[in-house]
Amino acid sequence: MKKLLTILLALCVASAIFAGGGRQSGGGTASSGAITVGIINNPPSESGYRTANDKDFKSVFTAANGYDASFAYSINLEEQLVFFNQFVTNGVDYILLSAASTDGWDDALRAAQRAGVKVFLFDRMVSAPESLYEAAVVSDMAEEGKTAVNWLKDQKLSGYNVIHLQGVMGSDAQIGRTAALDAEFNAGTMKKVIQQTGNWSADEAKAIVQSVINAGTPFNVIYAENDDMARGAVDALDAAGITHGVDKEVIIMGFDCNKWALRELLAKNWNYDGQCSPFQASVVDRMIKDLGNGKAPAQKKIISEEKGFDARTITQADVDQYGLGE
Repeated sequence: MKKLLTILLALCVASAIFAGGGRQSGGGTASSGAITVGIINNPPSESGYRTANDKDFKSVFTAANGYDASFAYSINLEEQLVFFNQFVTNGVDYILLSAASTDGWDDALRAAQRAGVKVFLFDRMVSAPESLYEAAVVSDMAEEGKTAVNWLKDQKLSGYNVIHLQGVMGSDAQIGRTAALDAEFNAGTMKKVIQQTGNWSADEAKAIVQSVINAGTPFNVIYAENDDMARGAVDALDAAGITHGVDKEVIIMGFDCNKWALRELLAKNWNYDGQCSPFQASVVDRMIKDLGNGKAPAQKKIISEEKGFDARTITQADVDQYGLGE
């Protein structure tokens, strides 16, 4: 019943979004010669990363750049599928997809292919055969996880008691950032104090960490799969008077490199932040324009260059160059 209600709600939202020619920003049909594009993303409110990602796509897929673009948002697979299928029904030229879940896309992608709608993935991968989409411009989430865990191992702690705050389960970011840490848990080199999804939310992460503190379970590492959850975790530590950061009781690790998070590293209140680039729009734009000129993408999968930042070595220049937002 809950799943049915979710789908019905998505259908209502889709009707509102796509009414009047499919333009969320106010309706109207595509101008003559414009490339019609449906862009499915997570909501900008999800995180600072997503705000920057959405802003990037809205700055590129504009009327001035030759596009008639519609935007739809959800972190739920069923809702995203409703949006996707509606875009196919509307006959857009392209669908750009940041998938809420890696699985569950095969049938929708095949339907788009049969309808002649070309699909590009951005930010996140799906598990479907690569023949079902034109190209993917994404982060290597597994490599992000390996880089972070290798950094953690290099700290050579006498013991690793880890609170693991996961992102939305089944998303490419969650799977990739979890895998390297799971390998350490399975090998016995690190101890899993708790492993639970915080759904990218600071409030949920704070509640999880507070529950561990209340239980009196010892821990010395918080591995949060995004900056917002790391911030929520730190709020719980601060409320309990537990120190964190460089040479303190608890190591704090986040991902995404929001500018405010990198400032926490600079102040040595956090220890590590993994970069996740939100800037894929110009690459997708270039490939779409190339396709229009009869040139297929040279690469099926383009990986954004990313790295991790250490509180002991980060500089103000790093914050200014790599930080997202204000």
